[in-house]
Amino acid sequence: MAQNNFIVQIQMMYPHLTKAEKKVADYVLSNPKESLYMSITDLAAGCEVGETTVFRFCKSMKLKGYQEFRIQLSLCVQDGTEKKGQEMLNGNIGMDDSFSVMSRKLLNSNIGVLTETHTLLEEEKMEILLEKMIDAKRIFFFGMGTSQVMAMMAMNKFLRISNKVYCFTDSHMQTMMASTLQKDDVAIVISYSGSTKDSVLVAKLAKQNQAYVAGITRFQKSPLVDYTDMVLLCGANEGPLQGGSTTAVISQMFIIEVLYIEFYRKTFDGSFKNNQKTSQSITDKMY
Repeated sequence: MAQNNFIVQIQMMYPHLTKAEKKVADYVLSNPKESLYMSITDLAAGCEVGETTVFRFCKSMKLKGYQEFRIQLSLCVQDGTEKKGQEMLNGNIGMDDSFSVMSRKLLNSNIGVLTETHTLLEEEKMEILLEKMIDAKRIFFFGMGTSQVMAMMAMNKFLRISNKVYCFTDSHMQTMMASTLQKDDVAIVISYSGSTKDSVLVAKLAKQNQAYVAGITRFQKSPLVDYTDMVLLCGANEGPLQGGSTTAVISQMFIIEVLYIEFYRKTFDGSFKNNQKTSQSITDKMY
């Protein structure tokens, strides 16, 4: 399939689609850019069909699955079939932009992501999660890929003020640890898409063992949400060709920072003492 001709391909295949698949085609043709950033659950809800119908639509378009659908749609949008002008990233930065214009657009994009993420924060949810973390025997941060980097950063921050935080980088170790969590443990699973199989499995195992599970994700409707007690939404739109984009990382980092600072404030006496100890422990490692 020609990369820049996907919209045309949908139009050509339209007469051969089932009635339910035509609903998906109609929605995508009317909202190509919005569809690009949707999970399969979100797209199905927008089309008022089941996820199976969306998957069948992808198969009818000779695609391997939903991820390839998003990639083809992304290439089509960027190549200009849907809109004039060659655009990159999230559609804000153009190929002809000067360095100063590009950097300004990127700055504005990151500011917008932080603003949106802040708007999505729900104080009541944060308070509940923080109380769970304070009372927990152990706190585990889980993630895969770039989200794993964020999980490691979260552990690095909290380890300065608490001795009950953990993070494992190996997916098998994550799965084994999740299977042994207990009722007084907290698992925080970071996944932008909420559809990463390993992350969903970790959340499922943790939930089965009655641990308190919180998810940090972009999508309210995703497989991860089914196995969480609480969801914290980040505000970044990330296309299929932008895995690990700065904006997604910044939005997740902001949530982690808010949790860290509020945890520190609520446990100030103990956290301050631990912070002094950990800071002193690495003094000799610096010039």
